[in-house]
Amino acid sequence: MFVILVYDVDKQRVARVLKKCRQYLYWVQNSVFEGDITPGRLKRLKKELKDLIDEKHDSVIIYEFGSTKYGRRDVIGLEKGGQELVL
Repeated sequence: MFVILVYDVDKQRVARVLKKCRQYLYWVQNSVFEGDITPGRLKRLKKELKDLIDEKHDSVIIYEFGSTKYGRRDVIGLEKGGQELVL
């Protein structure tokens, strides 16, 4: 499945959340990730993020799509991030 993940977390936790997301998805832009991921890996990512954030103050939103077949991605301006190798 294809996902888009966005987060807004306190600066104390942002580096750990960024590092965790980079293990699973491609970094697109500040606090935005995307990529193909299996349901099992997505479940693991959600659990690991839940352990990192403070649910009373932080937010992680994950949009899940069956595929990108009917989607399109347009970038206006500087394209940040990239499709570097996911660890």
